[in-house]
Amino acid sequence: MAAEIHSRPQSSRPVLLSKVEGHQDVVSAALLIPKEDGVITASEDRTIRVWLKRDSGQYWPSIYHTMSSPCSAMTYHHDSRRIFVGQDNGDIMEFHISEDFNKMNFVKTYPAHQNRVSAITFCLASEWVISTGHDKCISWMCTRSGSMLGRHYFTSWASCLQYDHETRHAFVGDYSGQITLLKLEQNTCSVITTLKGHEGSITSLWWDPAQRLLFSGASDHSIIMWDIGGRKGRTLLLQGHHDKVQAICYIQLTRQLVSCSADGGIAVWNMDISREEAPQWLESDSCQKCEQPFFWNIKQMWDTKTLGLRQHHCRKCGQAVCGKCSSKRSSYPIMGFEFQVRVCDSCFESIKDEDRTSLATFHEGKHNISHMSMDISRGLMVTCGSDRIVKIWDMTPVVGCSLATGFSSR
Repeated sequence: MAAEIHSRPQSSRPVLLSKVEGHQDVVSAALLIPKEDGVITASEDRTIRVWLKRDSGQYWPSIYHTMSSPCSAMTYHHDSRRIFVGQDNGDIMEFHISEDFNKMNFVKTYPAHQNRVSAITFCLASEWVISTGHDKCISWMCTRSGSMLGRHYFTSWASCLQYDHETRHAFVGDYSGQITLLKLEQNTCSVITTLKGHEGSITSLWWDPAQRLLFSGASDHSIIMWDIGGRKGRTLLLQGHHDKVQAICYIQLTRQLVSCSADGGIAVWNMDISREEAPQWLESDSCQKCEQPFFWNIKQMWDTKTLGLRQHHCRKCGQAVCGKCSSKRSSYPIMGFEFQVRVCDSCFESIKDEDRTSLATFHEGKHNISHMSMDISRGLMVTCGSDRIVKIWDMTPVVGCSLATGFSSR
């Protein structure tokens, strides 16, 4: 069914369609089954469950499988109905689900890591299962033979993964706040580049192969868009969350980014506009507005017989300024600042009222989200977290894409 695109969202918030409850521990991952009223969940309580919607409107587990170790990550390939589940002990287990989603058969165990598996992706074309883990490595294994093809080690825990199936490029985020771009070969790999911009650990990545854009969310509450495809390494900063960004999903059809944070915040960012790049922070020994010395500038303090001041930075121009010359606060959504940030007095005067118009909408998920996944074709989202609850949302009111969801509102 073709999507009907609306220039303006029809209403102001996501619609909660259903709650799935019954897990005994944190739900590590949840995925919507394409074209089905169903959800697959993996939990720290060591269970893999397939939930199907019954005539009563409630979700009941049609499959309930207990693993040997807590489940930490999962990916599902719908065309082949193959599930890959990462565990706390470093193993990845493959299962095949029947057509009616009522039976799941064990296929193979992959000894991919020596510690907790943090992310998995499956490439059908090459028959590779690619994963990252807390043993500080990325591994890729052959799903035909079950053998290890290659590994690459990092200096920190590898926390998240995205993979370009056509070019075999892997993006790996780690706990140091760095993103590494690798080119994977059959038995080896090469480091293409590293991306540094976050001040906290990388918690989520999303790769859009059509526009060649990489989005990263981090524990520093921010999101960065990296233009991998060109334009001289352009980056855009998005700040609107008040807790660590746990999951992101870019909707290429409507040029919107959906992000979720640990405090339950759900944000929808408008990326279909020309945004400004945040400036590099400049360094100076004195305020670049009034020329008063900063506190480490001993010589100028002595010469002028003045006390040194604390250094700040204007978020709009990047200049090093003192508190007196940056007494104002303003939002500046075109540069990604959705809440008020420090700006110097001259930049504050240059910002017009219309420049403060928000370019994102913010919503409350009402549970601490640790994982999110979307079925973009239906405008559906599933969230889960340490509260052991899985929520299914109709996102079409806020992402501007109206489709027959297959789910009915309560």
